[in-house]
Amino acid sequence: MADYDYDLFVIGAGSGGVRAARLTALDGKRVAVAEEFRVGGTCVIRGCVPKKFMVMASEVSHALEIAEGYGWSFADATFDWPKFLEAKDVEIARLSGIYAANLGKAGVELVHGRAVLKDAHTVEIIGKDRTITAEKILIATGGRPWKPENLPGIEHAITSEEAFHLPELPKRILIAGGGYIAVEFAGIFAGLGVETTLIYRGPNILRGFDDDVRAHLAGEIEKRGIKVVLGCQHEKIEKTETGLVNHLENGMKLETDVVMFATGRIPYVKDLGLESAGVDLNDAGAIRVDEYSKTTADNIWAIGDVTDRMNLTPVAIREAVAFHQTVYRDNPQHFDYEAVATAVFSQPPVGVVGLSEAEARRSCSNGVDVYVTRFRPMKYAFTGSDERVLMKLVVDADSQRVVGVHIVGPDSPEMIQLAAIAVKAGLTKAQWDATCAVHPTMAEELVTLKEKQSPATSAG
Repeated sequence: MADYDYDLFVIGAGSGGVRAARLTALDGKRVAVAEEFRVGGTCVIRGCVPKKFMVMASEVSHALEIAEGYGWSFADATFDWPKFLEAKDVEIARLSGIYAANLGKAGVELVHGRAVLKDAHTVEIIGKDRTITAEKILIATGGRPWKPENLPGIEHAITSEEAFHLPELPKRILIAGGGYIAVEFAGIFAGLGVETTLIYRGPNILRGFDDDVRAHLAGEIEKRGIKVVLGCQHEKIEKTETGLVNHLENGMKLETDVVMFATGRIPYVKDLGLESAGVDLNDAGAIRVDEYSKTTADNIWAIGDVTDRMNLTPVAIREAVAFHQTVYRDNPQHFDYEAVATAVFSQPPVGVVGLSEAEARRSCSNGVDVYVTRFRPMKYAFTGSDERVLMKLVVDADSQRVVGVHIVGPDSPEMIQLAAIAVKAGLTKAQWDATCAVHPTMAEELVTLKEKQSPATSAG
C-alpha cells in the first residue's frame, strides 16, 4: 500500500468536516483538516449561530411592546448596535476556539489555508508551499451566498455574510429574496428599528413550504412592520448622494441605505481542483455523490452543503457520522432524509416536519385528512394584539399516520423538535389524540385538533 501522509484529509472545518475528522482520529487514524477561514464553518461563523443571536436581540423590541400590555414601562429602552456586535464576535470566537480545541484533543492536525486537489490523493495548501497526500479525502466545504452578478449596480449590494459586520445599523434596508434567510433577516432588521422592505420575484415567500404556512407568515410579518413586495425583482441599483435607489421591474423606486441579496446559496466548489481528482459535479453544480456520500473518485467522499442534498447543519453532522461508520467501521450507513424537522427563525418563527399538504396529496394514494387551527395565543390575547398562531396536521387518510406538522408562532422551533419524534416514529392521529394536553399552552392544540378541514377550504 502507498505510504501517505494521512489516512484521512478533510477539506473544510465546518460542523460536518469537524465531526468526521474527530471520529476518525479517535479511531486511531492519522487525520488532518484544512480550513481557509475560521474553524466552525458557515453555521458557527457566518450562519445559524450569529444569526440566532441577532434574532434574539431583535425580538426584545416586540417583547417590550407586549410587556407594556402587562403593566411594564420601558420609556428609556435603547439598542446599541456596536456593543451587540462586539459581544457577538466575542462569543463566536469562543465557539470557534472550542471547535479547534476539540480537534486538537482528538489528535487531528489543523491546517490553516486553502486546500486544492492536485490529484485523487494529493492536496496543495495554497500560499504555504506545502503538498499533502492522503489515502482518503473528505470534502466538506459548504456553500456560499449567490447574487446576480450581471445586475447593474450589484456591487453596491451585500449578502448575509456582510450583514453580520455592518459598521452601523442602517435606517432603511431592502432585502431581495423569499427564502428562510431573507425572511429571517427581514425580521431581524425590522425588530431593531430599521425600515425594512422584502421583495421576492415569486407569488409568495418560503417557496417549498406548505401553502398555509406561506400565506399565514406573509400576513404576520407585515404586522411587524415589514413591507412585502411580491412578484417583482430588481432592474438595477443606483447609488446616489443620499442612498441606494432600487429600480424594480414593476416601476417602483425605493431608496434605502443598504441592499441585501438573500437569493440562495451555491456549493463552494470554485477552484477546488475537482477535475484533477476525478470528482464530478451534478447538473445543479454540486458534488455528485451516492447514498453513502462517495464521489465519482474511489477514495473521495463529500458531505454537507457542498453536495446540496439537505442543507442543514444537523444533517451534515449525521452525514459525517454515516461516512465514518461506512468507511472506518465497516458498517455501511446512509442518512435517512425523510421527516427531518426544520425551523425558520422569522418573527414569528416557523417549525415544520414532514410533508406539506400538497406533497401529501401527491404521495398518499387515497388522500389526506387535514386539521388546521388559527388562534390568538393567550399571551397576545391579554394585550389586545391581533397576532395569530397557525397549527396544521396533515394525515394519511388510509393509515392515519401524521405525515406533516406545520406551526407558525412563538416557540414553534422548540415544539417541532418534539413533534418530529412522533412523525418519525409513524404515530397515528389517534395516538396524538390519546395524548393528554398540557394546559394552558399553545402546544396543547396539537393533541386537541378534532375537526377535519374540508378540501374546499384547503390552501394546499
